[in-house]
Amino acid sequence: MRSDTERNRRRLIKAAAYLVARRGSSVRMTDVAERAEVSPATAYRHFGSVDEILSQFRFDVGERLLDFSQKSEEHGLARLQVVCAYWVRLVVKHGGAMVHTRSEQGYLERLRASTQYLTVQGDALLPAISEAANELGVEDPADEALFLWNIMFDPREIFDLLNTVGLTEEQASRRLFSAFCGALVGWAADKSGVSLAERLRGVPVD
Repeated sequence: MRSDTERNRRRLIKAAAYLVARRGSSVRMTDVAERAEVSPATAYRHFGSVDEILSQFRFDVGERLLDFSQKSEEHGLARLQVVCAYWVRLVVKHGGAMVHTRSEQGYLERLRASTQYLTVQGDALLPAISEAANELGVEDPADEALFLWNIMFDPREIFDLLNTVGLTEEQASRRLFSAFCGALVGWAADKSGVSLAERLRGVPVD
């Protein structure tokens, strides 16, 4: 891709993220083009809509998570915890635009349809979740774990904890990680037919 073409794409993505984080879903392609200092025609040559730009933006954030996860030297629960903490950090830095990305489809439906920005997120998380599940002594729930993770680590919910509850970034990250591990245990217990009380008695508490 030519350098000026790539530069225009980057400027459009950056402009859309900036505007949507501040104005929400009312942002139009002409607004993005103006902010990026390109013509509307140029903007439409790269992207068909603001939603398409936001999807690319979320994919780019997901790639950062994937890169971090692959380079992590931690294993098991420790690896999952640092990956989750890094995600919270990414949300704090970039999530203002991501909260406006919505779909009528459910998370798993979009994931199994290979929605690009969810697929890269899954690639970043699933190996760490698999290691964590093994350490917890539960069956790996595969992509159903991503469903649970998304409920807790959705950018809207992270900002809710930070802004409404007043948690610090570190506190929010720790509590969401702990709650997610509990969700993995509870999900596996129901699938295996073992009562949750029995299952929890077998999980060591730090």
